[in-house]
Amino acid sequence: MFLTLLTRLAAFLPAPLARFAAPERLAVLAQFIAFGCVGAVGMVIDTITVYSLRHSLGLYGAGAVAYLTAATGNWALNRIWTFRGANAGPAHAQWMRFLVANAFGFVLNRGTYALLVTFVPVCAEEPFYAIFAGGMAGMFLNFSLSRSMVFKTESQ
Repeated sequence: MFLTLLTRLAAFLPAPLARFAAPERLAVLAQFIAFGCVGAVGMVIDTITVYSLRHSLGLYGAGAVAYLTAATGNWALNRIWTFRGANAGPAHAQWMRFLVANAFGFVLNRGTYALLVTFVPVCAEEPFYAIFAGGMAGMFLNFSLSRSMVFKTESQ
């Protein structure tokens, strides 16, 4: 879907830029866009979970549960859509690799979240801002690690 659109758009690029639109680069960009769409769904799951649990677990407990819930949803959607065809091995093993590989992204994501809800009053009142900032902080690293360690295909 995204690859077709990007390929069509690349045809309109001026010659100096067109050389950067190699098919391999467009394929990675299309994967990244799909990964970002899945991340947006994960952010909705994350936000709903935090808002549902913040009064009973506090912002830190709700944030921890929300991350695991959203990460599981993201893994499932990435498995069936973003990295379709790279589903080698049992699902539970791949899910564990996803969580382990994205542990560094977790530190960026939830580190940003924790700092913001602790030190920025508007983020403590409306945690969505901290959730969004955390998601953006970990996104590029999570994509790179997911692509290279979790959903690796023969062509990569």
